[in-house]
Amino acid sequence: MPDTTSAAPGERKRLVSGPGLLLVWLYGVMVVGALSRSAYQISTEFDRAPLAYSLSGAAALVYAFITYSLVRGGETARKAALICCAAELAGVLAVGAWTLVRPEAFPDATVWSDFGMGYLFIPVILPVTGMLWLRARR
Repeated sequence: MPDTTSAAPGERKRLVSGPGLLLVWLYGVMVVGALSRSAYQISTEFDRAPLAYSLSGAAALVYAFITYSLVRGGETARKAALICCAAELAGVLAVGAWTLVRPEAFPDATVWSDFGMGYLFIPVILPVTGMLWLRARR
């Protein structure tokens, strides 16, 4: 069976093969979950917890960019996705710690609250897995 993951000169290297396909699927699910949640909350009850809802919206944008980069493929997209995964992990760790130390700042949960506990800790596991996959695709 030919290797479809290596790119000929001028072609983009595929990032969506094997485990990369699972990553795209999981990031896609997170885009839908975070975007629909934040859109609803921002449009109906923004004054209740503006920080939490804005952070959920930001998470949705990060997930969407990573999904796009994985699907696009190529070395530039791989590097961009790797940087975004690192930023995502930093965000999850910062917001997760912030929600534990200062819970009063978050009258409602974000996607990254308590390190993603409301999403089965996928928000903290996904960027680590993504970075490992993207580093291996070099």
